[in-house]
Amino acid sequence: MELLDKEECIYLLDDDNFDFPTLEMMNNDLVAVGGDFHPQRLINANENGLFPWFIDEYNHIHWFSPNERMVLYPNEFKISKSLKKSIKNKGFVIKSNENFEEIIKNCSNIKRKHEDDTWISDEFIQAYTNLFKLGYAFSIECYLEDELVGGLYGVLIDDVFCGESMFAKVPDASKVAFYHLCKQAKENGIKLIDCQVHNDHLASLGAKEISREEYFKILTKN
Repeated sequence: MELLDKEECIYLLDDDNFDFPTLEMMNNDLVAVGGDFHPQRLINANENGLFPWFIDEYNHIHWFSPNERMVLYPNEFKISKSLKKSIKNKGFVIKSNENFEEIIKNCSNIKRKHEDDTWISDEFIQAYTNLFKLGYAFSIECYLEDELVGGLYGVLIDDVFCGESMFAKVPDASKVAFYHLCKQAKENGIKLIDCQVHNDHLASLGAKEISREEYFKILTKN
């Protein structure tokens, strides 16, 4: 790795190995640029608390590890009265890992506040579809009358589910998918859901921010 910005501690990744900066080498939220989407690089990134967020105009992948990490402990999921009614009465059908590529494509098409364009490019779609085929990426899918109306996807690293993105075409569809993610997490010994960065929607569901150091302790189980 080459140190590009000494003050911010931003590194240029090597093309011929999949190493990432250690916690002690990190300062800014943006930790590194470069590299590729080789499956092992993506796995190493998640194991070391990083995730790719976007590709710049020079075709460089930007890798982030936020100082303040948004996470949710499955047993702290907040379920409102209206969400309970949606789960019980709206007829949503939940499936897992049956339509992964459509989940990520739908996530890429959703318009989000304060974003002019999506970071989920064709390269992201192919990269995470490859991880799914290798058994590292997973999806939760929400159907209504046989139509895919919401869902989410992410990467499982030991007992941490690293959430990537979610979408909803009808009200509450993504929340119902998230509820079932937490339910499956508790059933399968997953201790933490990584939500990456703060947003109000996740906070309303019980997610909270912890320090980068605390997140690394969870990853390394120290």
